[in-house]
Amino acid sequence: MLPTSPQFEAALEILKTLRTAGYEAYLAGGCVRDLLLGRAPEDYDVATSATPDVVLDMFPRTFAVGAHFGVVLVASEIGGGCKDGTVEERCVTEVATFRSDGVYSDGRHPDAVRYTRTAAEDVHRRDSTINGLLLDPLRESGDLRSDVIDYVGGLDDLDAGVIRAIGRPEKRFEEDQLRLLRAVRFAARFGFVLESATFNAMRKLAARIHAVSRERIREELTKMLTEGHARRAFELLDETDLLVQVLPEVSRMKGVAQPPQFHPEGDVWIHTLMLLEQLEPGCAMTLAWGALLHDVGKPPTYREAPDRIRFDGHVEVGVAIGAEICRRFRFSNEETRQILALIENHMRFADAPRMKASTLKRFFRLESFPEHLALHRMDCLAAHRNIDIWNFVRERYESMPEEAVRPAPLISGRELIAAGYTPGPAFKEVLRAVEDAQLEGSITTEEEAMALVREKLGPA
Repeated sequence: MLPTSPQFEAALEILKTLRTAGYEAYLAGGCVRDLLLGRAPEDYDVATSATPDVVLDMFPRTFAVGAHFGVVLVASEIGGGCKDGTVEERCVTEVATFRSDGVYSDGRHPDAVRYTRTAAEDVHRRDSTINGLLLDPLRESGDLRSDVIDYVGGLDDLDAGVIRAIGRPEKRFEEDQLRLLRAVRFAARFGFVLESATFNAMRKLAARIHAVSRERIREELTKMLTEGHARRAFELLDETDLLVQVLPEVSRMKGVAQPPQFHPEGDVWIHTLMLLEQLEPGCAMTLAWGALLHDVGKPPTYREAPDRIRFDGHVEVGVAIGAEICRRFRFSNEETRQILALIENHMRFADAPRMKASTLKRFFRLESFPEHLALHRMDCLAAHRNIDIWNFVRERYESMPEEAVRPAPLISGRELIAAGYTPGPAFKEVLRAVEDAQLEGSITTEEEAMALVREKLGPA
């Protein structure tokens, strides 16, 4: 059964236009795979015998962003135009010319491409068999599989749940090292296994992943963490020797024992995998990375004390390691702040039932506090499974109005100056004391706040 989405209809119109002009054209790659798996494709790509210059001339709104590699983006109106002549929305379809790639000197992009008239030759340059399927939706046979053109055995591998490189695996991965991570991601996403020759080639070439930009590696890892199969993805990264290449700090978690009275599940690696298993599809990427890195400071702080295993200062060390990882993968400043905050504060929940009201309210002021709550719950469920503290904090957080957590200040430095006090370091300390008293509920008015100031600073 073919979809009826605007994106599919746009791609279908492009196919019809190309066919009418005498060119071959098919849906290609991931969208075909997803349709056969009963999943809704995120987008639809078209492969055609028409060269980029033909495609650019054939459609009214195009973008030659990848014309050097035979790729043109075609913009189509969704739902027609508006009354004022503008367009409500456009969807963009990638239209790629059948091609045969040359040498990949940089391990990422071909130095040159040669256009070919045959779809079969184009398919054989692609990464894996399940991504090398073509679909002719214009046949309208009523049977999706019968409309598929399969030159590489992708249908059989799709049925068997296998990720298999097209042709010689080593050659495929040497051409584009990002395919190493993509193979892991697809295997995890679909619950497929890596075919043995493909798996062996990945292990052999794992160190080549450093040819890929750190931003692209970050994007693939983030997808693995947020697609709902993070545990399996990281197990596969480990099995293929990719983990020690892209995240050696996480690889070092393996075999690092933990005190069994608090962590009956096992070592730091097993504990982290159990957190990753709880990440839901579409979760915040900062939460996902926070879950992955929350205990990254444990391996270097491991110590066997007389009473039990200890990780003294693992939070502070973890923040430093997390900062280096965020810098290495070029996370934005905002993303870095949140990931590091999750690492820095994940142990504070243990003190929450004993916190003063002012301290607890300041705790609630952490940016995106629900992510901190979510991480703590996962942390508990991946260890002793006692979520009493999580319930306590969640109930307090959800029942406390915003004005109680962030009340308007009773006084500021302006009032202190007006009262005759000279600005200085003591201002910050006394204003903090006033705010604490306000958060505790012991003072509620400006007069009471000034009385506390005089108690702390003396008369002006």
